[in-house]
Amino acid sequence: MLAPNVETFLACDAPYKKAQIVLFGAPFDSTTSYRPGTRFGPSAIRHESFGLETYSPYQDKDLEDYAVFDSGDLELPFGSPRRALDAIRKRTETILRDGKLPLLLGGEHLVTLGAFEAVLEKYPDLHLIHFDAHTDLREDYLGEPLSHACVIRRCYDLIGDGRIHQFCIRSGLKEEFSFARTHTDFHPFGFDGLKETVDRLKEEGVPIYFTIDLDCLDPAAFPGTGTPESGGVWFPGLLQAILMVAKTRVVASDVNELSPHLDASGASTALACKVVRELLLTLVK
Repeated sequence: MLAPNVETFLACDAPYKKAQIVLFGAPFDSTTSYRPGTRFGPSAIRHESFGLETYSPYQDKDLEDYAVFDSGDLELPFGSPRRALDAIRKRTETILRDGKLPLLLGGEHLVTLGAFEAVLEKYPDLHLIHFDAHTDLREDYLGEPLSHACVIRRCYDLIGDGRIHQFCIRSGLKEEFSFARTHTDFHPFGFDGLKETVDRLKEEGVPIYFTIDLDCLDPAAFPGTGTPESGGVWFPGLLQAILMVAKTRVVASDVNELSPHLDASGASTALACKVVRELLLTLVK
């Protein structure tokens, strides 16, 4: 059984045995290719979450009415991506073994791979829904295959064609865009096609891993991220997309790439908190 955390995300203080969802942080940014700082994302989200109400007027639901447990941040070795991923995988395995849904807070986007490996082991027919500004489909970045620029490619290596669904993408190598058009369900620039994808996946009943890279948001709304890309979506659009994905059988999720010190106003952290609150409320039953 996991021990309670000292400072929890807003209202996520249910006893572990009763919790439907277990939140945990992966403060890792060792492979960040531009501006580091996402290691401070999980703790910033927790600390600033108390500026939010537990009630969501968007969903007419209140976090206080549900059982969510925050197990805190993992202690991760910054010099070894593989060892960090193994620690994330182990924590995810524990949560899944106990019949609960894991929600991971990054950290850079590479942290997704550790959780995804654990979830795939339990759900071999797993699909991945990916919101991001970047394709993350490089074979390697400067010779390193375990990089936040390669995380979706590593997931692809595990599940192959037709099971990765990408939205909001607006940056990447020409080769990555070509690969995506051939090998993934690829919807660049926004959420066009999401309803059709969700309807199909819902009908099939397949398990879904849902990963949200917050740089899918336009940097005018969310400047606090390591690799900002103009032309992104805004919070209302992201919220509606999250609510739509919730109609599928989501079995695990993550939110990543907040670098809080890059937005001294705190607005990016506040937005990240709101995304986490709304995501939690879509996942609880």
